[in-house]
Amino acid sequence: MDLIARTPADYLGADDVVESTAAEVVALAERLRGAAGDDEAFARAAFAWVRDEIAHAGDAGDPRFAVSATDVLEDGVGWCYAKAHLLTAVLRAGGVPTGLCYQWLTDDGTAGGFVVHGLVAVHLDGSWHRQDPRGNKPGVAAEFSLGEERLAWPVDPALGERDLPEVYVAPAPGVVAALRRGVLAVEL
Repeated sequence: MDLIARTPADYLGADDVVESTAAEVVALAERLRGAAGDDEAFARAAFAWVRDEIAHAGDAGDPRFAVSATDVLEDGVGWCYAKAHLLTAVLRAGGVPTGLCYQWLTDDGTAGGFVVHGLVAVHLDGSWHRQDPRGNKPGVAAEFSLGEERLAWPVDPALGERDLPEVYVAPAPGVVAALRRGVLAVEL
């Protein structure tokens, strides 16, 4: 499978991480879709559910490293990447083209050490819109938006931070490898 696709329809498939055809993912998508009318309302509801109902592992002090969408659902916790895997799977199960994307951020707000941060991009109203389901906490307020981005971490180019422009069909192999090793040192 190519990591980058050409059409939004290519962002509706499943793999062993973005398990959009798994029964529990489909059931969640159907429940959220039933409470929401159109694609935007469904995407907004799915985003809020993953952001608010699945704890961020770092914030929760949870040592587990869920990888797949079903792992995240079962554990109820995941790192930003894993939460993005679940949100992508749920949205795809509900028919909304969704990809994965990343940011390159400083580890502590100063130049030097960097981390990769996982996001999703939804294709609505004819274009891609990045969303950050990591979870809110004091000082972090990520919100669903089809207009101006409302991500947890705005980049600071002066520190060497950057938004990576690619919208991936499947998780970046370095992300999956790091999660399976139980580490956050990700190489894209």
